[in-house]
Amino acid sequence: MIQENIKSVKQKIKAACEKCGRNLDEVTLIAVSKTKPVFMLKEAYDAGCRDFGENKVQELVEKWEQMPKDIRWHMIGHLQRNKVKYIVDKVYLIHSVDSLKLAQEISKEARKKGITVNILIEVNVAEEESKFGITCDEVPSLIKEIAKLPGIAIKGLMTIAPYVENAEENRQYFEKLWQIYVDTIYKNIDNVYMENLSMGMTGDYEVAVMEGATYVRVGTGIFGERSYTE
Repeated sequence: MIQENIKSVKQKIKAACEKCGRNLDEVTLIAVSKTKPVFMLKEAYDAGCRDFGENKVQELVEKWEQMPKDIRWHMIGHLQRNKVKYIVDKVYLIHSVDSLKLAQEISKEARKKGITVNILIEVNVAEEESKFGITCDEVPSLIKEIAKLPGIAIKGLMTIAPYVENAEENRQYFEKLWQIYVDTIYKNIDNVYMENLSMGMTGDYEVAVMEGATYVRVGTGIFGERSYTE
C-alpha cells in the first residue's frame, strides 16, 4: 500500500509541475512519518523515499538510530529550546524556527559540535491562533537577526496552511509566502540562502507545488490515517 501511495503522490506532483511549467526535480517529497512504526518507514525507504519528517524530538532520535544513515531527517514540528541539543547533528533541515531565542539555542549547540545547521523560518501566513510561526510582517526583521548568528544557515521559509476541504482555499497563503520568499531573495542578505519553500500537505500539496513549493510534506497520503497510540 505504501509503495502504491508514494507512486500516486509522485504522479500528482509531476502533473502539478507540468501544469505550471516547473521541473519535477525542483520539488522534494517529504514522507511525514510521525507516530508511524519503523517497519512502515522501511517500506517507504524501500520505495525510494530518502526524506522523512518528524515532529517530536524523541521520536526522530529513536528512528534516526534504527534507520539507514543516508536518510535526510526534517524536523517539522514545534521545537522546544531544551531539546535542540539532541537533534542538531541528526537533522538535515529544521523547518520550524519561529523565534530568535530558538535560533540562538540552535546556534549555540551548532558551535559546540562544529557544524552548520540548516533552518527554515516558520511563518503563520493564515495567522491561525492554534498554529506556531511568526506573522508575515515579522519575517524581514527576524531573518536579519538570525542571519547574524554563527552555525546557522537560513535556507528558506515554511508554513502550515489551514485544514480545508477545498485545497484552492489555501492558494492565497501559498502565494503570499512565495511573495515574501522572492522579496527576501532580492534583499540579498548575508548568510541567507533562499532555496526552499516548505508548504503543502496531504490535502493541498498539488496547489502548493503550483505556487512554488520545493518541499511538500505528505503523511496521510503515504502512510494512511495517523495513529496516536503506541
